[in-house]
Amino acid sequence: MTTTATEPNSSTTRALGGRARAFLLAAVAACAACGLIYELALLTLSVSLTGGGITQTSLIVAGFVAALGVGALAAKPLLSTAAASFVVVEIVLGLVGGFSAVTLYVTFTFFGSSAIVLVLATALIGVLVGAEVPLLMTLLQSGRSDTDAESTGKVLANLNAADYAGALVGGLLWPFVLLPIAGMIRGAAITGIINLVAAAVVALILLRWQLSLRTRLLAVVALLVAAACIAVLLVRADGIETTSRQRLYTDPVVAAERSQYQEIVVTEREGDVRLFLDGDLQFSSIDEHRYTESLVYPAMADDPKRVLILGGGDGLAAREVLRLPGVEEIVQVELDPAVIELANTRLFGLNQGALQNPRVHVVLDDAFRWLRDAPDSGFDAVIVDLPDPDTPALGRLYSTEFYGLAAAALNPGGLMVVQSGSPYSTPDAYWRTTSTVASAGLAVTPYHVLVPSFGDWGYVLARRGPEPPALRLPHDAPELRFLDEPTLAASAIFPRDRPRRELEPSTLDRPRIVDDMRKGYER
Repeated sequence: MTTTATEPNSSTTRALGGRARAFLLAAVAACAACGLIYELALLTLSVSLTGGGITQTSLIVAGFVAALGVGALAAKPLLSTAAASFVVVEIVLGLVGGFSAVTLYVTFTFFGSSAIVLVLATALIGVLVGAEVPLLMTLLQSGRSDTDAESTGKVLANLNAADYAGALVGGLLWPFVLLPIAGMIRGAAITGIINLVAAAVVALILLRWQLSLRTRLLAVVALLVAAACIAVLLVRADGIETTSRQRLYTDPVVAAERSQYQEIVVTEREGDVRLFLDGDLQFSSIDEHRYTESLVYPAMADDPKRVLILGGGDGLAAREVLRLPGVEEIVQVELDPAVIELANTRLFGLNQGALQNPRVHVVLDDAFRWLRDAPDSGFDAVIVDLPDPDTPALGRLYSTEFYGLAAAALNPGGLMVVQSGSPYSTPDAYWRTTSTVASAGLAVTPYHVLVPSFGDWGYVLARRGPEPPALRLPHDAPELRFLDEPTLAASAIFPRDRPRRELEPSTLDRPRIVDDMRKGYER
């Protein structure tokens, strides 16, 4: 879109009135909110699709900021036609930002990687957002006669205040409104609509006298086409997401939900029910008994009465603990209420209604925060059944500090068990977990079993004191499908190509285990 020869030039442009200036500053705030939402959407997708990470997050943020500078410089030739250029920028930004989430999601599901699209989207959105400020500054100054340094400073102060206020609003809207209610795809699309509305207000109301009739007509057509494109996306978002998501999973998806914390997917084929959190398999109903029995029963060897389960919101660990008649109370700490709801509905048959048993007290809280606040202690056993630490947020739950807090909740002589990943596929992460648990002042016994859905899977059994705990079953253990004394004894033996290793612990300051997980995935 270009201006025509009949468009007013800067010499005939009249100054904005006070009310128009206020509305234009409101448009500044709206645009700033949209820009930050797009960046947050890119970061959210980075975490959801690839596990994110400090390196990738830093590159996205740094790349976005650098693109802002490029956009500001690129806007310099456009300042003579600031009004028309601003409308063009907002329309393009609305389309690019509105379609960014769905493009990244579809690319990832079809090709297994969306790194190139992520880089391009970050750069393009950053350039467009960076071009907004000099264009808006020019518009706010248009037609003014008092262009001395003080007046210019005041205009810049107002512009920055509106820009930062809008960024605050955008930063709050994404996690608390758009993401939980609309989801990533629709949330980005709705934000694109806001950009188009800002362009329409500026072109057709606030600065219509700066644009020729032809330019205004072109703007209307472009806005309608862009709005129609995003409207189609909003209508078809569910179908696009369902079709794309199914490509990620071998079996049919029977339930899917984007909770406040993660994407939850359940698949089922011929009786095999599988739970995925952010794309990572949590269990297969065909062999979950191998995983769950190996996790639970070694920690129950000393006949505990009070048991703490951290994670394990599917209720499978609680199901096995409840099979021991001596257990009087289970405290189940799970972050995501959507997982608890799933456990009490679709997974109810698998966990045998464990989380609704009167001996189970469910606490909805972050495990680290709950332990730190020390609302309870005096447990005879602690079962740590948390997702693999492939993000910094999960890495903190595999730190020396976390295991120290968990150990403090134990009674003297109590046992703690930690699911620790695969000593074969991710050996650095497995032995890092072992060393980290030991660094919290616990004596450790590492062991592993074969879980066909996962492969070779490892655990760490720990207790306070100098002597590592023995691997044994409780005297009143029920008849198990997989685990017995000889199998448990053999689980402490590691092959020569995966020998025991001593590594530096993972801490809050140095979350080494996150990089360990990533290197293991790459291998």
